[in-house]
Amino acid sequence: MDVEGATVQPRKKTSWGWQKGTLLLAYQSFGVVYGDLCISPVYVYKNTFSGKLRLHEEDEEILGVLSLVFWSLTLVPLLKYIILVLGADDNGEGGTFALYSLMCRRSRMGLLNSLHAGHGSVSSYNQDEPCKETRSSLAIRGFFEKHHSLRVVLLLFVLMGTSMVIGDGVLTPTMSVLSAVSGLRIKFPELHENYTVLLACVVLVGLFALQHYGTRRVGFLFAPILLSWLACIGGIGIYNIFRWNPTVVRALSPYYIYNFFRKAGRDGWSSLGGIVLCITGAEAMFADLGHFSKLSLRLGFTIVVYPCLVLAYMGEAAYLSKHREDLQSSFYKALPDRVFWPVLFIATLATAVGSQAIISATFSIISQCRALGCFPRIKVVHTSSHVHGQIYIPEVNWTLMSLCLAVTIGFRDTEMIGNAYGLAVILVMFATTCLMFLVITTVWNRSVLWAALFAAGFGSMELLYLSACLAKVPHGGWLPLLLSLATLLVMSAWHYGTAKKQEYELQNKVCLDHFIGLSSGMGLVRVPGVGFVYSDSVAGVPPMFAHFVTNFPAFHRVLVFVSLQTLTVPKVPPEERFLVGRIGRPEHRMFRCVVRYGYKEGRWDHFNFEDQLLVKVLEFLQLQQADGDGERCSTGSGEMSVIPAAPSQAVVDALASMSSGEIEYYAGGGAKKVRFEELPAAWRREETMSEVRELLEEREAGVSYMIGHTCVLAHESSSAVKKFAVNVVYGFLRRNSRRPAVVLGIPHTSLIEVGMVYRV
Repeated sequence: MDVEGATVQPRKKTSWGWQKGTLLLAYQSFGVVYGDLCISPVYVYKNTFSGKLRLHEEDEEILGVLSLVFWSLTLVPLLKYIILVLGADDNGEGGTFALYSLMCRRSRMGLLNSLHAGHGSVSSYNQDEPCKETRSSLAIRGFFEKHHSLRVVLLLFVLMGTSMVIGDGVLTPTMSVLSAVSGLRIKFPELHENYTVLLACVVLVGLFALQHYGTRRVGFLFAPILLSWLACIGGIGIYNIFRWNPTVVRALSPYYIYNFFRKAGRDGWSSLGGIVLCITGAEAMFADLGHFSKLSLRLGFTIVVYPCLVLAYMGEAAYLSKHREDLQSSFYKALPDRVFWPVLFIATLATAVGSQAIISATFSIISQCRALGCFPRIKVVHTSSHVHGQIYIPEVNWTLMSLCLAVTIGFRDTEMIGNAYGLAVILVMFATTCLMFLVITTVWNRSVLWAALFAAGFGSMELLYLSACLAKVPHGGWLPLLLSLATLLVMSAWHYGTAKKQEYELQNKVCLDHFIGLSSGMGLVRVPGVGFVYSDSVAGVPPMFAHFVTNFPAFHRVLVFVSLQTLTVPKVPPEERFLVGRIGRPEHRMFRCVVRYGYKEGRWDHFNFEDQLLVKVLEFLQLQQADGDGERCSTGSGEMSVIPAAPSQAVVDALASMSSGEIEYYAGGGAKKVRFEELPAAWRREETMSEVRELLEEREAGVSYMIGHTCVLAHESSSAVKKFAVNVVYGFLRRNSRRPAVVLGIPHTSLIEVGMVYRV
């Protein structure tokens, strides 16, 4: 596994190789994506009939609930997510934050536009063919761009949906595992509740302990379990249909939904809080898209998952129509005695698989939030060298485990957990529906009528479910609201504090001409070596460096200002990653390098990254000497060059002549050794040779890294709310998150941290 990620090299695949890869991803997806959906038959009917809804001699209630379950599965997971929403991916990434990043990139509706240098040159921003903008799309976009408060509300709405997904990561494992192990009390009624809770806790600890192996290994491990589970529930469903009541097939008609509400009335509406559990996990399919592909998810769901789930619910309804006394344990009661213990064992394992979908989705979404400045700095481990979206976050994993154990021990009752679970799920789905309306109109540039039809069709159904779930807030529904509120506070405070910090640096940057003129009169000493100055600024001198020079008038003979920028695209092509430019005149030996990443990419390991930066500076010198061969970008710091991903052989050989004569730099080959005089004739010009030679000599003298160690405080005249958000919440998060030097992998012995107070 690669800590903080590694660059993923695309593979060239033949037609058969592509099909084989898709089938392998589809197989892995059974162990990761669909588990939450597939484990729902264990508790849907139990939670639906746990309220005032009761069965009568006729089968109207059973057929009505079955019809609601069938059409909910058909309309939400199949039609909405698999067919429609998966098409709104952000270059292969899914989830509410991916939808928001699409809007940020295509318009100024978002607050994460990240208008850094050279964004227009990144091909990922314009992969899709541009559509003709409609009058309605221009009106909606202009309305949001005109009102800053609406953009703030939109961001908070997205963060709310994101925090609900994170809340699902706590409730899904708890609900699934506790429901499965409670099947033991069917055969052992005298078994005390404490033993089932203890067994559920053991299963949960084992589940989270496996996460560090990565999505690929966990998927291969869990896929056979879930496929066995689907075969069991599908086969048992067929058995129960033919044995108990084949006429339940009538429930496929939506007439029975109308008949159900006509007879059940308010009790039928209240039961929607349990029926909504049949579609839990649909949002996880979209959020987990970065781990797999659209085609693999569509194949797995439509061919295997959907038919088996429909058969399972129909079979259980057929059993209930003849055994109304078994309402609270209908799933396990419906199992034939000969297969009870194998199915219980598989169900316990399958619940762990069911939890995997939302755990992986939580990792993906938090990684997106962290990269775009909406979550504190945490450690992200990329667990696959081929699929860049497969990640593992240790801090999040153990936090989720602790919260799951606390909820399991504290609630113990699946009915209360189900109330909380349903509310969290439906809020996330409604957030996705609202964002899809904006994506359809402003990103896809489709007619507002189509967007309104989408929003009205799915939104009305979700609002109906939401109204039933909100009625259960006093009975456990408060838990996801509390979890999401805490997460929303963390993300909002971090984003606000980070934005204020960057705003301060932008307003207090020092003009380059002023700095160069000032430094010439300060008696500055240029010490041997190369200095890398890390900051968020892409123009001017960062305030922390000016603060350092003012107090200690000396810096290195070669200075490279490095700015790491995360763009609102999942990946930046390697050939477009670096922007390099010169600061001042050539004799100043100062350069600026903007390094651009996508929000789903990791960073290189430090030592390789240092060599990459030096290579790109040498490439810039070569391009500049060759009269500007290469793509140019106009930025706030002047003209910069987009440096190709693969450096010329001359630069690799020149870099290899440093120190011991070779260096571990891989550009399709290994480290190389060459004499400096073997450089091409074009490099033997006097001005080029002296600058290149000096750069390499200073590299030999040593490298240091300067980074700001800032303390961000609200201004004394700020309001009490702002002081609390910045001084207390944001300050606490900064003190307890990973330090920037650790994230960048900078060696402690070469690090210079400049302390400075920002009054924002």
